[in-house]
Amino acid sequence: MIPKAAQLLGLAMRARKVITGEEQVLAAIRSGQAHLVLLAADASDNTAKKMRDKCSYYGVSCVTTGDRHELGRAIGKDGRVTVAVTDGKLAESIQRLLT
Repeated sequence: MIPKAAQLLGLAMRARKVITGEEQVLAAIRSGQAHLVLLAADASDNTAKKMRDKCSYYGVSCVTTGDRHELGRAIGKDGRVTVAVTDGKLAESIQRLLT
């Protein structure tokens, strides 16, 4: 993960604009809260397909980045496979850095 993107993700976490965990992220996608979903490159095929399909259906950007440990480290937690950013501006900035 790009260091600047990791810093922005950490800022979003401190601002309580991040949702983690597969079921919580899916709920955020369905409810329209999620503006960006970050998916660990080492996520299982089933989880990756489920997240990509939901993001595609609901029109949410989904970016695959780093492994679960990098993603977790960026938000100050243990390994995380899926992370949703709920703030539009922060999501836009992170996505611009990662793509």
